[in-house]
Amino acid sequence: MTEKKLGFGMMRVPLLDKDDQKSVDMPRLEAMVDAFLAAGFRYFDTAFMYHDFCSERFIKEALVKRHPREDFLLADKMPLSMLKREEDVASIYNKQKEKTGVDFFDYYLMHDMNQGNYEIAKKMGALDFGRRRKAEGEIRHLGFSFHDSADVLEQILEENPDMEFVQLQINYLDWDSEGVQSGKCYEVAKAHGVPVIVMEPVKGGTLAKVPEDVEKDMLAMHPDWSIASWAIRFAASLRNVKVVLSGMSSMEQMEDNLACMQAFEPLGQKEKDLLLQDARKIRERIAVPCTGCRYCVEESTCPKNIPIPEYFALYNTQHLQMDRSWTPEWEYYSNYVEQGYGSAGACIACRQCERVCPQHIAVSERMKDVKALMEDR
Repeated sequence: MTEKKLGFGMMRVPLLDKDDQKSVDMPRLEAMVDAFLAAGFRYFDTAFMYHDFCSERFIKEALVKRHPREDFLLADKMPLSMLKREEDVASIYNKQKEKTGVDFFDYYLMHDMNQGNYEIAKKMGALDFGRRRKAEGEIRHLGFSFHDSADVLEQILEENPDMEFVQLQINYLDWDSEGVQSGKCYEVAKAHGVPVIVMEPVKGGTLAKVPEDVEKDMLAMHPDWSIASWAIRFAASLRNVKVVLSGMSSMEQMEDNLACMQAFEPLGQKEKDLLLQDARKIRERIAVPCTGCRYCVEESTCPKNIPIPEYFALYNTQHLQMDRSWTPEWEYYSNYVEQGYGSAGACIACRQCERVCPQHIAVSERMKDVKALMEDR
């Protein structure tokens, strides 16, 4: 594992058009990649479907073509939910090598392992495929990313003791959550001696902008720390965590993370206690715990073309508004509908999106709430 704990997640790279996941701002991305490497960090994380299936190509242009292979570590993932035939495993893997332009992956993961996708991985031979590629030297470290209960994680690790690492969603808001079970899953991995890579440490940006009373708590204790850095520090302070991924979409975010992690010191007990106390305050205010991962729109096809992550982001912000006589959120919502996207009220509860949601959100039910707040005003 890399010595420095910060990893560059390629799921939220800078865009020229926020509504077009393919419109990467390549000069900005290249500058961020260069700054990351110059600061001594090396771990980059991508996946087949990120940025509308273009993230791997972005990383080829910004990183692989511009820097020596020995200067960086690259992680990629097998999209288990997309496998329909055994041949798909090799086909997708070969596309990933072509799209990234590398001869080997430093870290390769079975993507979004849960009870259902674990069965797919076994049925389609994805795990054994990964083992063969590792034996041939094309994969240096084999593991999986995980979104399910601690019991399921226990089963997978017991049945696959050769897994070298697991990628878990860990942040102080989800640490005690019975839905995500961050803390319980971390303890399972730790008990098995399996190192952890952390995803969603800032929960899709939710923990970068916290309620005013929570922000005051943090600034009172450490006025020189950014709000987002508290979340990064929490995850990085866990001893069994080897890398904390951050989906950085601006140079400002990167500079903040680099400043926080360059000479990293773990949190003390008083900081940890404050964060878990503040987590309870935040949970009382967040309406829908969506992280904007986009699995719901990239791994499933909404028959009504509803932009689910965008609607939840607008809904969460609108839900916090004290004065609702008019807000920009309503205008943005109307813009989506006028552009031809389905309204929240158009949801037919097919639940295709719910089957791939890592946060286990009852999307069809929450769309009723979005409709009530954004349409029935």
